[in-house]
Amino acid sequence: LATMADIDWVDVNKRLPYKRTEEEKEKRKQLWRGIDINGNGYVSLAEITKGIRDVINIGDLFDCRPAINRAFHFSRDVHTSSNPHGDDYLQFREFRLFLQAVRQFFEYYQAFDRIDTGDDNRVSKEEFTSEVIKETIERWVGPIENMEEEFNKIDKNGGGQILFSEFVDWALERNLDIEDDVDEDQP
Repeated sequence: LATMADIDWVDVNKRLPYKRTEEEKEKRKQLWRGIDINGNGYVSLAEITKGIRDVINIGDLFDCRPAINRAFHFSRDVHTSSNPHGDDYLQFREFRLFLQAVRQFFEYYQAFDRIDTGDDNRVSKEEFTSEVIKETIERWVGPIENMEEEFNKIDKNGGGQILFSEFVDWALERNLDIEDDVDEDQP
């Protein structure tokens, strides 16, 4: 997995055209055609994951399957339309939101990976409440009075570990922004 410093955020932003412009819509249509290889208008999680690797061609993002998975389900859940193929597929009208969500969740995955010092895809209370991690997290979300209480709020299932899905919910709520990515509105 690439470290934060290795990620070319300008390139990531360029390859995920989610803005509401005609130019970006055309780019989305082109990407969609490359991902929806059988042309049926629907893509599965497996197809979208393969598309991230082969069509959108962001290797670092392909390595962050939890971010792709979460963005896929998020985009599908937001659009409560009748999908004749069921809830296991995205349609083109959900694709813009997917691209935007995958960009955001990729950033969150980078943040999660930084505080997961045990590299076990979960964050323990010890990891989260350490002084070094506290400084980092406060740079992303602002001051936190009691790190232990914050940990307990994030650990929704009470398992004693923060899972990526729980972290995403919290990051969205707190508007987490890592300091070394390049946000879309920056040059």
